[in-house]
Amino acid sequence: MKKSCLITLVLTLFAFSAFAQNADAILGSWANPSGEDHILIYRRGNKYFGKLDWIKFPNDETGRPKTDKNNPDEKLRSRPEWGLELLKDFTYDGDNVYDDGTIYDPKNGKTYSCKMTLEGNTLRIRGYIGISLFGRSETWTRVK
Repeated sequence: MKKSCLITLVLTLFAFSAFAQNADAILGSWANPSGEDHILIYRRGNKYFGKLDWIKFPNDETGRPKTDKNNPDEKLRSRPEWGLELLKDFTYDGDNVYDDGTIYDPKNGKTYSCKMTLEGNTLRIRGYIGISLFGRSETWTRVK
């Protein structure tokens, strides 16, 4: 009896370890479709987040660093775009799907519900309002 409980415990721990390793496959830097921005995806606790960690054109037309000028919160409009957290609170659902998170679009200052699907070195991003049917998709590629 003790031996079978121990075996079950070891197998359960191994399964959780494999699940976590699959979940962490998303970690790293990803380029948006234009290649002008790179988003670093990282884990905090059991959730996944992403921040803007490279911008091809980091300065605006005046030569100053770009800011979050379209943010609906006036107090946040002066914060720099570089380092901005765009992806928040994703959970790994299995089968390379990350769901229940949000994506912030600094070009229009809006935040959308979001689902991400990892397919090798590409990441399918689906931002939407309400249900996934009403939204927009992008494919990001892993930065080597």
